[in-house]
Amino acid sequence: MEMIAEASHVARHEAERASATAVASAAIAAARNAQGGEFLTFRLGAEEYGIDILRVQEIRSYEQPTRIANSPSFIKGVVNLRGVIVPIIDLRLKLGCDTAEYNTFTVVVVLNVRGRVVGAVVDSVSDVLELKKDEIKPAPELSSSIDASFITGIGTVKNGHGEKEVDRMLILMDIEGLMSSADMGLIND
Repeated sequence: MEMIAEASHVARHEAERASATAVASAAIAAARNAQGGEFLTFRLGAEEYGIDILRVQEIRSYEQPTRIANSPSFIKGVVNLRGVIVPIIDLRLKLGCDTAEYNTFTVVVVLNVRGRVVGAVVDSVSDVLELKKDEIKPAPELSSSIDASFITGIGTVKNGHGEKEVDRMLILMDIEGLMSSADMGLIND
């Protein structure tokens, strides 16, 4: 009985630590994003997301990873990338989006997050955009049923000229917080 209580205490402590890490990571990313910078943009369904370009190591075509038994569905498996075993995460599944068939546009964005290499499967890569400070707004306060903890801001990109100018919204993602979340546990402090 004592071992069960100890295991429960350890699990609760790990969940609290992961939550605190995610909050701190989101605050750091939000502060960095608030100053502007360059973002790699990608699509998940109809939505466009952006991540800090400094986190991107490379972009690769999708190749079937080696599946790891008993892993969550969003962890597709691992690949050997020049001698480094890299976990592959399907961002659609991690973020609760509808599943999609992988196709020729599906890519893996290889990220370096706190010295750990992780691959993120996305529908397609769109662009590299530079956003100025005034083009980034804080993430909105959403209802408690929506997890917006991995959103550090919303970028506004101008498309077109003059009267035909339209704003395109870009969801800026805190990839470090996402990879540190309790259900992922890929990045340890």
